[in-house]
Amino acid sequence: MTGLLVGLTYDLRSDYLAEGYSEEETAEFDSPATIDALDQAIRALGHRTLRIGNMRRLVERLAKNERWDLVFNIAEGMHGLGREAQVPALLDAYGIAYTFSDPLVMGLTLHKALTKRVARDCGVPTPEFALVETEADIARVALPYPLFAKPVAEGTSKGISAASRCAGAKQLAERCRELLTRYRQPVLVETFLPGREFTVGITGTGERAEAVGAMEVQLGADAEQGVYSYANKEQWEGRVSYRLADDAAGRAAAEAALKVWRALGCRDAGRVDLREAEDGRVNFIEINPLAGLRPGYSDLPIMWQMAGRQYGDLIRRIVDSAALRIDRGKADPPARRAAAE
Repeated sequence: MTGLLVGLTYDLRSDYLAEGYSEEETAEFDSPATIDALDQAIRALGHRTLRIGNMRRLVERLAKNERWDLVFNIAEGMHGLGREAQVPALLDAYGIAYTFSDPLVMGLTLHKALTKRVARDCGVPTPEFALVETEADIARVALPYPLFAKPVAEGTSKGISAASRCAGAKQLAERCRELLTRYRQPVLVETFLPGREFTVGITGTGERAEAVGAMEVQLGADAEQGVYSYANKEQWEGRVSYRLADDAAGRAAAEAALKVWRALGCRDAGRVDLREAEDGRVNFIEINPLAGLRPGYSDLPIMWQMAGRQYGDLIRRIVDSAALRIDRGKADPPARRAAAE
């Protein structure tokens, strides 16, 4: 499908840094290079583009009766457990098609503990876990050590460091208190998995979904050891190396990722993170239905390229998947035609 007017919604990291937010607070947001790459790739597919910007800019344009055939949405949002669901919910209210998952999926998957419950009910192995919502909950954690503690609703490995692996009760209590104070949200505590770590890229929706590949994350000598931490992700060059894993473990990771992707109702493209347990079984860790798309930097484009594919083909796959949800029966309002001129 060509000739669409595609609006772009996104959060620019520089905008929020200028407002006084920290480097870590804005870690999930995008650079101008990412927006440029998306814009160029979408135009190369024969579509027109209009850069909208963040949630506030979207509200202003909708209030002016502007409309688009499709919105390519990578806006993460800043506040609340439903921040990734805000733009999709607003677009749903106006009947505008958009890329990636709906508000229900975005709200659920940002909360790692709730997502793990659904994955477990679907028969996908996941480490045993507990949710620490207050300091009083720390003493009620009844899981064997070592344990792993992280914020329940952050991305880009925010709140994850070598200190996340807790060898005993004292270390767990210190870590949970720090995370509760710093991130003001519950802490997910789960059994530490000592084996290989994979991230599986997925494109498509439902039965059309397919795994791009299982990319193994390998930590180098200069990396924080034992964990794919915030520092390792932000400074991955020289710390982390990646390879596509096509062995039994890699295939098991891809199969589990597809199973949970379809069970949750994720759409268009994203990533699923998994890790081997001590017994060698691949376990589900978390899912990202709004994966980064910066060429040469974000995990999904990296593994797509490692599979021998071009960045533009990844964007085509996403746009084509989302375009199936466009309601062609709606009239073309004057505001949409004016925005295209």
